Amino acid sequence: MRPRLLWLPPPGVAALVAGLMWLVTEWLPALSAGWPVWLAWLPLTAGLMLMMLAAISLWRAGTTLLPFEPERSCRLVTTGVFARSRNPIYLGDLLLLLAFTLWLQSWPALLGPVLFVRYMNRVQIRAEEQALALRFGQAYTDYCARVRRWL
Repeated sequence: MRPRLLWLPPPGVAALVAGLMWLVTEWLPALSAGWPVWLAWLPLTAGLMLMMLAAISLWRAGTTLLPFEPERSCRLVTTGVFARSRNPIYLGDLLLLLAFTLWLQSWPALLGPVLFVRYMNRVQIRAEEQALALRFGQAYTDYCARVRRWL
């Protein structure tokens, strides 16, 4: 039995949320924040580095990077950034959304990262975890007990 994933891939979800953040900022310009724009570089850099390190770990393990068919994973990667987060690429996406929030300088835009995490937990990650539990059994259950979903 294959868990059903939605048609929109996680980068698409992040892009959709970013678009909504921009729209909210345009609709509610009076609720702007005075954060220094340069602060956006911190989560942007951290997010890109985290995503790169995760991709390298998956590539070295010879397993899939694509979240569309997690049952195609041939190895359970638990080292590197995966020793600290079960979803470092999604955490990287979240950091990119936080960077965009800082760049937009908008209080309402802060809802975007919250919406992203909520959606990812309820839809994408839930389906992936089901598929990985079926594929790797007790090893995955033990990994989940040791390592948090996000951080």
